[in-house]
Amino acid sequence: MFDRKSHWQKLYRSKSALEVSWYQKRPSLSLALIQNTKIGKSEAVIDVGGGASSLVDHLHQQGYEQLSVLDISGNALASAMDRLGRAADDIEWFETDITEFEAPHQFSVWHDRAVFHFLTEQADRRKYLEVLIRSLKQGGHLIIAAFAIGGPEQCSGLDIVQYNTSKLLAELGEDFELVEELDECHTTPAGKEQKFTYFRLTKTT
Repeated sequence: MFDRKSHWQKLYRSKSALEVSWYQKRPSLSLALIQNTKIGKSEAVIDVGGGASSLVDHLHQQGYEQLSVLDISGNALASAMDRLGRAADDIEWFETDITEFEAPHQFSVWHDRAVFHFLTEQADRRKYLEVLIRSLKQGGHLIIAAFAIGGPEQCSGLDIVQYNTSKLLAELGEDFELVEELDECHTTPAGKEQKFTYFRLTKTT
């Protein structure tokens, strides 16, 4: 049986945060979509699969007060905490598989860049959705970025699921309404191009 945690722990032992294919110096689209939600700086934001991403750094610098980062890899989280220094004390850190997450409180924004598309089994996607619905406030904002149709079929040696609007909405069901979507051609540290689509939705029921 595939062990997700061991896979990502090993990856973050063998590579620095600057070498992984999804590295972004400035996660511009994620920051823009979070800004577009118009939430207050005191509202809770979680970066699911945030790992060693710099998104939390930028949000902290912009004055967001309730930031959380979740990742299955403790090595990834340790890298981010070390980078942030004292600022790490202002942030909630969760080391867990997203399908098993028990949120201590609800969030106004749930941000996921490239976690959901790794869930190739329907059972795992169903668990993810159950956690998401419990954890996101009524009227809260869901931001998901995934490999687009025609983009990569694998990442870090694992199969992924590509998404367009209709395919994602079919997975999420009637609890969410699409607000906007944006395409991105991400260039990896190795110089390869990856097609992503970003979706921003609101929780309606």
